[in-house]
Amino acid sequence: MKVAIIGASGFVGSVLLNEALSRGHQVTAIVRNPEKITVENPNLTIKQGDASDSDALATLLEGNEAVLSTFNAGWTNPNLYDDFLAGSKAIQEGTKKAGIKRLLVVGGAGSLEVAPNLQLVDTPQFPAEWKAGATAARDYLTFLREEKDLDWTFLSPAIMLEPGERTANFRLGGDQLLTDEKGDSKISVQDLSVALVDELEKNQFIQKRFTVAY
Repeated sequence: MKVAIIGASGFVGSVLLNEALSRGHQVTAIVRNPEKITVENPNLTIKQGDASDSDALATLLEGNEAVLSTFNAGWTNPNLYDDFLAGSKAIQEGTKKAGIKRLLVVGGAGSLEVAPNLQLVDTPQFPAEWKAGATAARDYLTFLREEKDLDWTFLSPAIMLEPGERTANFRLGGDQLLTDEKGDSKISVQDLSVALVDELEKNQFIQKRFTVAY
């Protein structure tokens, strides 16, 4: 497929880029700093762009069949909450303006339920330094769920998202946090990327959120 990856030089985006290219997809990588991408592949096109400008973004996205967003406003950004919401909404709008139907978004684990009517981000032990980003991702998911025109999918990772192996062996879930027999919730960035490209190819969670963990 012809797909655009927003944030393709980032923590998740760079691994996702490699996963999509390894499966033969034609990828347009949209990044603020193109020099950060050192991958060379005949199926890769690199474009400089700002995720907050929906009109400019629509022009960059035209001709693709799907948009994969790993947008992050920056964990040290003092205006993280507002910038994440604004950027995410601009990406959603830019996708529609480009005439693309499919949007896949990597969000956070904070909005996953740990008990009935209790989300992870609202628990007392949730780290304060992650609160703004997690709340922004949760509130954007609420906004995205009102979107009826796009075939969107929102992927929440496990709590611990770290570099690791590509095993392609993990569990999928819905709105509830997945944990292993020890109570841990983990996934590698490599396997998160496998799950997202699987969803791109299989369309199992249209207009739904899903999660992935070991």
